[in-house]
Amino acid sequence: MNTPAQTSAPPSLLTMFLAFSRIGITSFGGGLSGWLMREFVRQRRWISEEEFLSGLALSQAFPGINVVNLSIWIGYRLRGRNGALAAALGMVLPSMCVAIVMAVAFAQVSHSKTAHLALAGIAAAAIGLSLEMGLRAARYTLRSPVPFLIMAGTFIAIFVFQLNLVGVVLVAAPCSIAAAWIRAA
Repeated sequence: MNTPAQTSAPPSLLTMFLAFSRIGITSFGGGLSGWLMREFVRQRRWISEEEFLSGLALSQAFPGINVVNLSIWIGYRLRGRNGALAAALGMVLPSMCVAIVMAVAFAQVSHSKTAHLALAGIAAAAIGLSLEMGLRAARYTLRSPVPFLIMAGTFIAIFVFQLNLVGVVLVAAPCSIAAAWIRAA
């Protein structure tokens, strides 16, 4: 595994809270994991890309909202349980307040076709961010044939055969864990 990209002391809890808050209130729709990667891997260099992708995979395996799980993981990785709390609160509280205000505002303009077109544009951008993140993760799996086969099998099972997501995860997760275990040994 690569060493962390972090070259200085971990950020303060306030710095983490503010960084996650900024991402939470300026990101709309899906694609938040792409923003998190851009911010914490490329710009701030708090963690490496490999660590981020490992955290992303872990956060997707747990129940709940993936980006909140990922925020908790990054916060814990950087500053322990207090970092996990600061990151989660930063991601959730400010964006929740903005979402409430926006819901009230949207209720006022919901009859407008322009508002619906704007939301479609935001959704398209969010899908693009999610696609970029997925392609990065796919590139990461190309380093070894077994993770690639698990990824491809999962995609085919869900997208082509439209199998139940939970069932596919219950099969793919143990295979992936076993492959990682064998590779680490």
